[in-house]
Formats: sequence, C-alpha cells, structure tokens
Amino acid sequence: MAVILNGNPLNYNLKTVVLSKTLNEGVQFEPLELGFYDTYIEIGTRAYNEHYRHLWPNGDTTTYIQNSFTHEVLLKEEQDLDTALYLIKSDHTYVGILKITLHKEILEYRNHQALYLDKIYILKEFSRKGIGKKCLQFVGNIATKLSKKVVFLESMQKGKALPFYLANKFSIVDNTKVPFENVIEEEKPMYLLMKKI
Repeated sequence: MAVILNGNPLNYNLKTVVLSKTLNEGVQFEPLELGFYDTYIEIGTRAYNEHYRHLWPNGDTTTYIQNSFTHEVLLKEEQDLDTALYLIKSDHTYVGILKITLHKEILEYRNHQALYLDKIYILKEFSRKGIGKKCLQFVGNIATKLSKKVVFLESMQKGKALPFYLANKFSIVDNTKVPFENVIEEEKPMYLLMKKI
C-alpha cells in the first residue's frame, strides 16, 4: 500500500511508520508481538482492574476484559492496519499498555485528520511518575508523523485522569458514555477530549 506522509509517497505498510521500538526519556514503547500477548493481557487486565473496578457491579470487570484482553481480541486488533498496540516499559519493567487507532473519523474531522488514543493503562504503582506524560508525547509524535490535525481520547467524567488530560492541553468537546450496558449507570458518563496538533 502506498502511503502519503507530508506529501511524499511511502511504499510500505502504514504501521511501520509507528510500530518501532521508541525510547522517550527512559520510557520505552514496544510494539506488541505475538510472543508478548500474555504480558499485554496480564498488564492491561491488572491496570484496568486497579483503576476501574468501581465502575462495575460487585467490581466484576469480566465484560470489559473479555472485550479487550484476550488472544482473539489482540489477533483481530493486530490485523487491523489502523490499530497500533504497545507495551510500555520503564527501567526494564513492563508498566502499562497503549492502544492507538491511527485513523478515526470523529466529529467534523475525517479519518485522515484524526488519531484516537483508545487505551492508556498504567499500573497503579507506576502512576504519577511522569509515564503518562511521556505516553501523550509519544502519541503526539505519531500524530505529527502522520500529519494529523487532532488527537482524541475519552475520559471518565468522575475519573482521576481528567485533570491530567486537561493539564496537558486537551479540551472537552463532547459528552459520551461507557458503551457497556452492565456498567453502573452513574459511572457511565465520559467526556470526549481533543488536542490540536
């Protein structure tokens, strides 16, 4: 597939633009490979449960885990040319996961203009150590390489991450909600946030 990047044709798969080991000041973003599915599933499940169990009746996150962290889900996501999955590593330790949708039509932005940060889950013990900020910088760099105009993400309206995103120059542009029926009703509200590149 020929790709146009900054007006120049590139003759390789678009994912190669973003799927390479990247170091960001001590934090490494490793593209997910088949041999590391179990690590991604373990880290993603643990981080999600540490931060979001309160959204679910009796803390049962099974619905979310089955829709996000199984071998079948990861195989399907890896085959999608618009999806980029990463393990986040800091000081030789896996500390989180990152999922990016490279092209997504949102609001008035066409899919070639917008990048969507789908998941950024960091284990609780590594939270508040600057890793989240490096993740946003990494995603911003990818958006720039792909000539995007904006980066979108969603955040819980009551969540602890919202002030972090706002402090990193994201703005609230719409109301959304968690798409799963069995989430506790008062916990469903989310915001769609946007940052111009």
